[in-house]
Amino acid sequence: MPKPDTTFQRARRPEQKQQRHEAILAAAHAAALEAGVRSVSLNDIAERIGIHKSALLRYFETREQIFLELTARSWREWAASVTETLHAAGTSNPAVVAEILAASFASRPLLCDLIPHTALSLERNVSVEAVRRYKYTSLDAVQAVSASVGRALPGLTSGECRELISTLATLAGGLWQIANPPLRLAELYAEDPALAHARVDVEPRLRRTAEVMLAGFDATRD
Repeated sequence: MPKPDTTFQRARRPEQKQQRHEAILAAAHAAALEAGVRSVSLNDIAERIGIHKSALLRYFETREQIFLELTARSWREWAASVTETLHAAGTSNPAVVAEILAASFASRPLLCDLIPHTALSLERNVSVEAVRRYKYTSLDAVQAVSASVGRALPGLTSGECRELISTLATLAGGLWQIANPPLRLAELYAEDPALAHARVDVEPRLRRTAEVMLAGFDATRD
């Protein structure tokens, strides 16, 4: 996410307010990548762009609203990238589709981190309208990629495509949390070989799940 110009002290003009809005999102994005979504506070975000928390709250009502908007943006970016990649691949090979889908999540750590937080916390401290906007954005993203998968693998039904994408998204969020434990747990796993299995490699797990699901759809279809 590019860093907006925030050299002005107080945003007064509409374009300055938009720049401040983008600066807040960029700061939250950077902080979450460094420390994880759960660790980032409003103060952390405000300090990164040199404003007081009270000034930040003129743009976003809550910390959760900031991250919910970041999640919506991440879904849009993910959908645009995956649909382009699937179109360029022009394949009817399930293994290739599985590889593309797995890589699309594994290469977006912030999206993977945000996915489980949406239901757990981000949707719970914002307005109903903010949740509605987010839900439609995420649904549109899943639908767009599902349609691209259906074009790549025309033997799948639209419902099977949506089931595949929704399952991989949910799994990606959970696996990312397991693969990126807090430092003290990471040190424990490194010190004790018997616990090494507690950390997983996200992309191979996602790819294998996609392959199994695609094979299962063929095997169980009437």
